Amino acid sequence: MAIAVEIYDLIKFYGKVKALDRLTFKVNEGEIFGLVGPNGAGKTTTLRIIATLLKPSSGIVRVFGYNVIEKPGEVRKLISYLPEEAGAYRFLTGKEYLEFMGKIYHIPRDFIEEGIEIASLGGAIDRQIRTYSKGMKRRLLVARALMVKPRLAILDEPTSGLDVAHALYVRNAIRKYAKEYNVTVILSSHNMLEVEYLCDRVALVNEGRIVNIGTTEELIKRYGVRNLEEVFIKAIGGVV
Repeated sequence: MAIAVEIYDLIKFYGKVKALDRLTFKVNEGEIFGLVGPNGAGKTTTLRIIATLLKPSSGIVRVFGYNVIEKPGEVRKLISYLPEEAGAYRFLTGKEYLEFMGKIYHIPRDFIEEGIEIASLGGAIDRQIRTYSKGMKRRLLVARALMVKPRLAILDEPTSGLDVAHALYVRNAIRKYAKEYNVTVILSSHNMLEVEYLCDRVALVNEGRIVNIGTTEELIKRYGVRNLEEVFIKAIGGVV
């Protein structure tokens, strides 16, 4: 099986604070891979390093064979990154925003039409983004991240703050698009039900280290509990 992301002995310092402590894991091509851990565990730092937005203090990170330090330009051609607090241009309509991003990524018109479908905003796609609810904005931003058909989609808390209906829609869109186009996905989430539903494998992260890694079924069996939320609490002793 091809490897999409390889991380070896990744260390990141913020001043004297060690955010990542020899973090090591691999993500297979076509896999939806989850990073789970308490606030401050190092999840977002890891995603930003993979996305070439932060430089590691030491260690190796490769995306489809490209070292993120040595070949950041090549990595950026292959990825799409959705931060937890991503924004959009408020005075563009949803459609104009997707068209604008399509020009930046040099994607064909039919990709943009797929983005409009993924967002599924109906007539609101022609309204200015400043009129959107948080859920509508997030659907638009997930559509932007997926419509470019990246080889790797990096999604930080993709359904953070969304109501049940919006969250379910976003999860289904991620799962469908990833499998249909063989897009590898790395995501972080505090929602254990979301992780169970979406992820092929899960890494438990605490204090910048991998505590355990496996499928949801493997982790549940390993810790002798009923669900991933209980795995999280037993493995890390944290609060979801």
